[in-house]
Amino acid sequence: MPTIALVTYAGLPDLSADDRLLLPALAERGFSAEAVAWDDPTVDWHRFDAAVMRSAWNYHLEHDRFDAWLRTMEEAGVRLWNSPAVLRWNADKRYLLELAARGVPIAHTRVVEAGDGGSLNAVLESAGWLDAVVKPVVSASAHDTWRVQRPATAEQEGRFRAQAAERAQLVQRFIPQVQQDGEWSLVFFGGAFSHAVMKRPAAGDFRVQQEHGGTSERRDPSPDLLNDARAILARVPHRTLYARVDGCSMAGRLMLMELELLEPSVFLQADPQAAGRFADAIVRSGLTV
Repeated sequence: MPTIALVTYAGLPDLSADDRLLLPALAERGFSAEAVAWDDPTVDWHRFDAAVMRSAWNYHLEHDRFDAWLRTMEEAGVRLWNSPAVLRWNADKRYLLELAARGVPIAHTRVVEAGDGGSLNAVLESAGWLDAVVKPVVSASAHDTWRVQRPATAEQEGRFRAQAAERAQLVQRFIPQVQQDGEWSLVFFGGAFSHAVMKRPAAGDFRVQQEHGGTSERRDPSPDLLNDARAILARVPHRTLYARVDGCSMAGRLMLMELELLEPSVFLQADPQAAGRFADAIVRSGLTV
């Protein structure tokens, strides 16, 4: 019986409730699966036929260690989905600018490199934005992500300088549709569309993540939105086992907010057939990358 490691982290040793739905789905297809923490140094990864990234939700807090772990997996020949190349590419949000250069619509974005020493107001003024969002280039779950309106206060300038002193930052034009209409998450397994949810922030917030009070519900996207999500995935320079395309509907077309290929929740609880579709994609992968 092939054995699959569903990769999590030490703070969530038993996987999320959502990801645990994969365990029986894989068992029904003749696979043994178990939760394994990427940051547990005692794990013998050679005993697994393959590993599937799921809830490694602390990777951005220990990015150097996580990158070293990816190198260890490569050197050991462990078959990891998504591949280390995908995970590295997706961990750095500069991928958005790469996709934009390939014709994908994204929120207008500026990158401030670590140690540049510029002011936030200077960035906002040069871009012509009155309302923006600041986030680290490497981040997850809206960590250190916040909204600013021009002119930035002295406190906000201080926060920005402190963040930018340590690591590169993205400054993006604020998209009010996130608050007004919500944000789509379209989920794909093995390149095929599975299901979608609409995420909404809590009142007065703009962050749609559950840990910040956001909610989600199963929704069916329009044909145009689904085609736009497929077109975005087609521009990714790597093959994927799982993918989540997050975006806002702008005049009926999808504006990409994030392309989640590393450790996204894929909302298996939202669709009773979703765990089976994910498991089928793992089986079809042939356990190779």
